[in-house]
Amino acid sequence: MAASGTLSAFRLPPLPTIREIIKLFRLQAAKQLSQNFLLDLKLTDKIVRKAGNLTNAYVYEVGPGPGGITRSILNANVAELLVVEKDSRFIPGLQMLSDAAPGKLRIVHGDVLTFKIERAFPGSLKRQWEDGCFFSCLPDPPNIHIIGNLPFNVSTPLIIKWLENVSCKGGPFVYGRTQMTLTFQKEVAERLTANTGSKQRSRLSVMAQYLCNVQHILTIPGQAFVPKPEVDVGVVHFTPLVQPRIEQPFKLVEKVVQNAFQFRRKYCYRGLGMLFPEVQRVESTGKLLELADVDPTLRPSQLSVSHFKSLCDVYRKMCDEDPHLFAYNFREELKQNKSKTQEKEDDKERDRL
Repeated sequence: MAASGTLSAFRLPPLPTIREIIKLFRLQAAKQLSQNFLLDLKLTDKIVRKAGNLTNAYVYEVGPGPGGITRSILNANVAELLVVEKDSRFIPGLQMLSDAAPGKLRIVHGDVLTFKIERAFPGSLKRQWEDGCFFSCLPDPPNIHIIGNLPFNVSTPLIIKWLENVSCKGGPFVYGRTQMTLTFQKEVAERLTANTGSKQRSRLSVMAQYLCNVQHILTIPGQAFVPKPEVDVGVVHFTPLVQPRIEQPFKLVEKVVQNAFQFRRKYCYRGLGMLFPEVQRVESTGKLLELADVDPTLRPSQLSVSHFKSLCDVYRKMCDEDPHLFAYNFREELKQNKSKTQEKEDDKERDRL
């Protein structure tokens, strides 16, 4: 019996294995949904441990599938686990887990890309972003974690969506600096955590690192999954920063970063030039780089978050001076120019006839 005044840790009762659950409910990974099942509970336990101390935490699991990571989270003695699963085939197996953990597991049949988590957990869990960890044995507030083995086809759009939520303190981050532990293709995990100057440095690197402390905490071989993907899998941990490293609107930062990496093998002035209409491109690009004190011959991968901060700050001032500048899209101008060229050629052809 547990000592007076303490609670014994919760453990799930004996249950069918994940492999048996798959067989029982005739589950097969849907290739079109990029599904890959993780059956080894030692690995799912390791992922959950890497997420931090989950004792009495509230956890939001995305894409639980047959419930491997779900079991490990429940065995971590959480206060409550909310799972959102789009594929109805997995609901009966998850319900079995819910029955084995009364009051611990909530199941939502829905799409993680559209699910509104803002009111999913008690408002009392909300913490100010400036709150820190006062005792090393406690996780940073709020005591809410997002954990998930993400399908490859939604991992990038989902993390971009959540990063935008971080920037405006919305979605899962209305509660505070909610931590995330998520799986990605190893290549994507490496991009998210890539340092300035590395080959993997990309748009994702900058967008993640200007808002979060990002760590590639674990690599799982592809052979551990069923069916085996063609690539290994990286587990990445995100902790939102108290203050973003670039204090400009998310869409503005995204536009500058996307354009910079438009021609990743060229000098950075080439991609940054696409921020401006053709008629003013050379002059405005030169002005942007000069005021931001950025060497125009640096490659995009050589630009640090500090470089991008300067570029975004200057670009914001240029947009304030020219209200039409932010709406400019070089692809639209390119399309219009091609259309005009085609019209001229058609006119010439008619004249010849």
